[in-house]
Amino acid sequence: MTRVAAVDCGTNSIRLLVADADPATGELVDLDRRMTIVRLGQGVDRTGRLAPEALQRTFAACREYAGIVKEHGAERLRFVATSASRDAENRDEFVRGVLDILGVEPEVISGDQEAEFSFTGATRELTGRDHLARPFLVVDIGGGSTEFVVGDDRVRAARSVDVGCVRMTERHLVRDGVVSDPPSAEQIAAMRADIEAALDLAEETVPLREARTLVGLAGSVTTVSAIAQELPAYDSEAIHHSRVSRERVREITEWLLRSTHAERAAVPSMHPGRVDVIGAGALVLLSIMERIGAEEVVVSEHDILDGIAWSVA
Repeated sequence: MTRVAAVDCGTNSIRLLVADADPATGELVDLDRRMTIVRLGQGVDRTGRLAPEALQRTFAACREYAGIVKEHGAERLRFVATSASRDAENRDEFVRGVLDILGVEPEVISGDQEAEFSFTGATRELTGRDHLARPFLVVDIGGGSTEFVVGDDRVRAARSVDVGCVRMTERHLVRDGVVSDPPSAEQIAAMRADIEAALDLAEETVPLREARTLVGLAGSVTTVSAIAQELPAYDSEAIHHSRVSRERVREITEWLLRSTHAERAAVPSMHPGRVDVIGAGALVLLSIMERIGAEEVVVSEHDILDGIAWSVA
């Protein structure tokens, strides 16, 4: 066993995994797994820069995570940063801050690298499950981007496109600095058109329709699963490897897009940081399922974070 730590810093959240990894058996035993909503990508689509308050929220989470990594005695740590920090003009400020706090330089990875980590994290434990047809299509719906990966035991094709729950919300659902509550039909149509264009782009390099099993990752997908199961609280064990039908995803998406902030916030499994962006994330998922004709999505709690941990191990 090797004790490793992995940090995934995305557009909406920053997450930590400390685990014991055994490459010989493919076993990854969680010691600590946590997520903090920091909204690092706040305003990046509009300004091209990381906002000072977003950086401060992120650095505060990093200080907390540094203590946890030290407490568990992780031998190795890898910090990966994704969409928001790829796009920002002032990403050097972000890099310096993380290096000062955690002692490692964040790797601002490409979309293709992000896709490969997501695929490894989501499918390593699915190998050998004969009831799941191959190839897999792994979709990681993040805050700023969505990664599409088709593969069997390894990646065959991957593409990252700039549609995510935060980016779509800020681009289409915000008026005068406030998220529409609920959005208009015109706003939803514009967002849907943007998503469809991104799917066209993804299909240029990834054979989405060849997939036989759709595996969905990240907070938008897991939250949809929690809502579908009517969980009294967020429950990772109940969500991991659950299945949600396309019809149920459609019902949930339509409700999210016509509900008010207060109604969404009242959902017991809803993280407060997702209340304003979950409608956009659910619409991305529904659009993908409709595009490829997927009858259901297999929901995974294991994703890019697990892939990063395996790369360290």
